[in-house]
Amino acid sequence: MITKAELLKCSISKFTQFGSKHVTLDEIANTLGISKKTIYTFFNNKEDLVAASVENLLKEYKKDINGIVNSNGKNPILCVILIYQRGFEYLKYFKPSFLFGLEKYYPKASAVFNDFIEELSNNIVYNLLKQAQESGNIKEEVNIELIVNIYFLRIDKLIFKKNNLLETYPEEELFNHLVIYNLKGIITSNYSNSYFE
Repeated sequence: MITKAELLKCSISKFTQFGSKHVTLDEIANTLGISKKTIYTFFNNKEDLVAASVENLLKEYKKDINGIVNSNGKNPILCVILIYQRGFEYLKYFKPSFLFGLEKYYPKASAVFNDFIEELSNNIVYNLLKQAQESGNIKEEVNIELIVNIYFLRIDKLIFKKNNLLETYPEEELFNHLVIYNLKGIITSNYSNSYFE
């Protein structure tokens, strides 16, 4: 008998690779060697499976974020860099159709994703940058809320807008332009880390 965790792992892999709209429950069942009825013992419908898959994927990223903050909490700017660096690793496995499919066809899953992005940007990243500003590592005149809204709120939408920027530019160049160079513009002259050298 298959476990819920195995079902979610397979679903996440398929949904991120091909887009949630394009993967059927029959395909997932066939991949796992189970009947479609077995999927319904865990989830009421495909939308519930998609939402749970997104939640599971984000839970993994949250665990990574907590680890980054716990290990580097004394350096909040470095935390922000490492959080987004890890986020890029997750995004490169997504097909743009995965995120667009959530928005268009799976409102429950899209809400889970959007809530996570809001929490990440407006709570975690905002608080880290505010902490850096209070310790004198970000210029006093910088409006942290505005910086978060302009540069960090929806990096995924920027990357996947019309063309998939991950397919157009090397990951490191894209990361540097979206994260490092923007942070370089707001730090004080007394702050440095290896990413800024």
